[in-house]
Amino acid sequence: MDYLVVYTSKTGNTQKVAMKIFEALPGKSKDIVSLEELHGEEAETYFVGFWNNRGTCKTEVIDFLSELHCKRVALFGTCGLSGNKEYFKQVEKQVAVFIPDDNEYLGCFLCGGKMAPQILEKYRQMQVINDTPQIRALISAYEDAMLHPNEQDFQNACEFAESALKK
Repeated sequence: MDYLVVYTSKTGNTQKVAMKIFEALPGKSKDIVSLEELHGEEAETYFVGFWNNRGTCKTEVIDFLSELHCKRVALFGTCGLSGNKEYFKQVEKQVAVFIPDDNEYLGCFLCGGKMAPQILEKYRQMQVINDTPQIRALISAYEDAMLHPNEQDFQNACEFAESALKK
């Protein structure tokens, strides 16, 4: 197989981006599967998707990446804090470090993604105790995240996939 899109998705955001990346890949020698349902499928090129978990990804994604050898690997994911390019770079760095050196790293695409309602509730409880600019910024980021991933994010994901394959 030429391409395999492997992803994990907590709220469905990363799955939506995975589907768009899959659609952007050329040819018919491709597949898409959640990490939880992966059963030994292999490919020359992997697009590995994750949801941001406190600046990195789940242990299962780290384990999967660590086991890839002599492949072409691209990362993609969703983050609750959207629009912060510096933060996206930090997340990419935290995840890409787990790709063994014998692979060809093709880059990373990150976009915003909706967060669970419990997170907003937690922020609101914090705000009641101490209404700081930082808490207000977190609430604002949550509200912005509810608009993602959007059509522009999907288009950017497709463009990323196409450009990654040209490397």
